[in-house]
Amino acid sequence: MAERSTAAVDVADNSGETSLTAQADQSTADGVAKNRERDTDSDEVQESTRTDGAETTSPPELHSGHKLARRYRLEECVTRLDGFSSWRAVDEKLRRAVGVHILPADHSRARSVLAAARSSALLGDPRFVQVLDAVEENDVVYVVHEWLPDATELTTLLASGPLEPYDAYQMVSQVSSAMAAAHREGLAHLRLNPNAVLRASTGQWRIRGLAVNAALRGASSDTPQRTDTEAIGALLYAALTQRWPYESDAYGLSGLPKDIGLIAPDQVRAGVHRGLSELSMRALANDGATASRHESPCTTPEELVKAIGEMPRIRPPEPAFTAPPEYQRTTYQQGTYGRQSPRPGVTQPIASPPPPLQSRTGKALKWAVSALLIAALGLGSWQLADALMDQGGKNEDPGQTQTNDGNDKSPKKPAGAKPIAISGARDFDPLGDQSEKPSDIGKVYDSSTATYWQTDFYLSADFGRLKSGVGIILDLGKTQQVGKVTVTFVGDTSVELRSAGPEAASEPTSLDAYSKVAQGSGTTVQLKPDKSLKSRYLLVWLTKLPIQADDGKWRGRVADIKVSS
Repeated sequence: MAERSTAAVDVADNSGETSLTAQADQSTADGVAKNRERDTDSDEVQESTRTDGAETTSPPELHSGHKLARRYRLEECVTRLDGFSSWRAVDEKLRRAVGVHILPADHSRARSVLAAARSSALLGDPRFVQVLDAVEENDVVYVVHEWLPDATELTTLLASGPLEPYDAYQMVSQVSSAMAAAHREGLAHLRLNPNAVLRASTGQWRIRGLAVNAALRGASSDTPQRTDTEAIGALLYAALTQRWPYESDAYGLSGLPKDIGLIAPDQVRAGVHRGLSELSMRALANDGATASRHESPCTTPEELVKAIGEMPRIRPPEPAFTAPPEYQRTTYQQGTYGRQSPRPGVTQPIASPPPPLQSRTGKALKWAVSALLIAALGLGSWQLADALMDQGGKNEDPGQTQTNDGNDKSPKKPAGAKPIAISGARDFDPLGDQSEKPSDIGKVYDSSTATYWQTDFYLSADFGRLKSGVGIILDLGKTQQVGKVTVTFVGDTSVELRSAGPEAASEPTSLDAYSKVAQGSGTTVQLKPDKSLKSRYLLVWLTKLPIQADDGKWRGRVADIKVSS
């Protein structure tokens, strides 16, 4: 099906404009809108001087309190630009907040805005902010749309930092599937930016301004699907890095450094999810970027939806455990049920303890207990003396040779070092995306130096300043005495030996759970703990990488690991 678009504009074009829109997040008399809804970019001026061929028709003279169709009462002007204005209003008939775009009927874009609004309204997809009305009357054209007081723009969310992987995954999944559905109906957005994407209080992501925002700006695109796909890639890039993937700053985000080009999100910020990083690059490949790992670029929202479906599902974070409040005993359990509460200011009498055994029976009982104790002490002393005499007689027997039993504390000669079998290993990248070439991890203990496990490549020996290191966790099968770990590298590599300790019942998953016991550098490094070490889980932690001659990139390669007692 051939691509077609009602209207379009380049997603990265901000035209150097600065918004003077009113703040719509102030409380109003009707108590509705409390967040700022903007239907155009934030970088817009009050009176645009663009020369894109559109007529500079003056907007109608409107003011707060003005009513349209005796129903929509204008409350606050949010945007005034290019001959049109956007308002927060109140639908007095249904008593709800709405948004309204208004422009003169003789405006050059009036007909295209009406057509775009009516096409968008016919879609009826709840993932988009719905167009409620599109009317021409009294020499003005106005479009009425939903106003979401409980929704937050992506621009506002990114002001406090990048999104968590699960939130970014949900955003790109919902936005991509929504835009794929819109393009199947022949509709494009073409102004998809952080101001147009909202997150409701329920966690659902909504898209504002389908077709209408682009029609208001009066531009077109020959490849609307490609434009929207690249815009989704830019949204995901910004959500992962809190940076705009172009050299210019936009939407409150800093752009990328000049002369460096478009680099992957996981090279911009440490800890970025690898799969989402690659997905954003595949969507942004339309602007000259190279898709990571030779994956084919995504040029339509439908292809992007398919690529997301092929990714491993990202699970939501575990909810934080809240300790229950301290158990409070009821008055019934405390033994005060049915008792009269003391009056304030009155001192309560304290019950005295019962008197000691002063009767004749009590005295007899005390004497009997004392006699039993004396008899027990005498019997014990006699048995102890008898045992000591028997032992002395045995030691004086000349025919017997004295030997040390198992409780002898005399030092023993250390036995020779023995190899310890490695029962399993896995890659360990807690400061990155949790994965570092897991398919080759078995090569580190296959008793062959011809094969090796290698890390991802980095821009410098210190992991591109993204993290302090990566490593390999060794499982020895059970807690054992470890005397030495010998590691063979390809290239001069700095390494630390860390241990989980003998008390670890299962494999720890955080770096802090492993304590450093030895360190070294070279191509064959013998790591000997300074103190006696017993452990089941060992961590070989690479801290500085060599540059490999075959590809000229900084990466670590572990050819063999041996553990001995």
